[in-house]
Amino acid sequence: MTLTLITLDWVPEFPRGFVRDLRVRWALEEIGRPYRVETVPMQPKSDAHRAMQPFGQVPIIRDGDLTLFESGAILLYVGEGTALLPEARRAEITQWLFAALNTVEPASIVWIGKVLAERWPEFFGPPTGEESKAFARQALKTRLSEVETVLEGRDWIAGDFSLADIAIVDTLRVLAGEGVLDDMPILSAYVARAEARPAFVRAMADHMAHWQAADVTMARTA
Repeated sequence: MTLTLITLDWVPEFPRGFVRDLRVRWALEEIGRPYRVETVPMQPKSDAHRAMQPFGQVPIIRDGDLTLFESGAILLYVGEGTALLPEARRAEITQWLFAALNTVEPASIVWIGKVLAERWPEFFGPPTGEESKAFARQALKTRLSEVETVLEGRDWIAGDFSLADIAIVDTLRVLAGEGVLDDMPILSAYVARAEARPAFVRAMADHMAHWQAADVTMARTA
């Protein structure tokens, strides 16, 4: 049975390329597993959506009788029994997957949230001021330098490319686009290496094509 990936029907320009269904698409492309895409409305959150994901978020997958949410849980599920989660490195990969989502990403979200509030206060609330933004950036840079130290001399975070790299790199990509990694050559090279993988290229192309098709549909119904 083909796995179903559930994402939003449409999003505005600024989160495109960073909606977390991309992580799942990337993993599925890496392992060569076919999937189909279904959508839920961005707004309003439907009862059907919340029945699958109580927080009204994406991604969600459906695989036979199983419905699963949270990108980390989904990555672990689809990676089971594949080269993305080999048994010999399961513990190490899992610790770095959790580190990506629980240690690196929260620091990133705090800083990015302040940047977005400056650009789009109508979506993200009033800006918090330069002092608060600078403090958040320094806390983020501390976390990033710690990851960079681990990556020194390595291509990937836990041996060969794995689920952990998908999670870490997807967290770092938005920071690279904001110039945060400009003085961090090891992390910059790590992100570039991952984004050059054919599976990432395919996943990103499909991810962006989804939003472009959604624009066409929205224009027709406007």
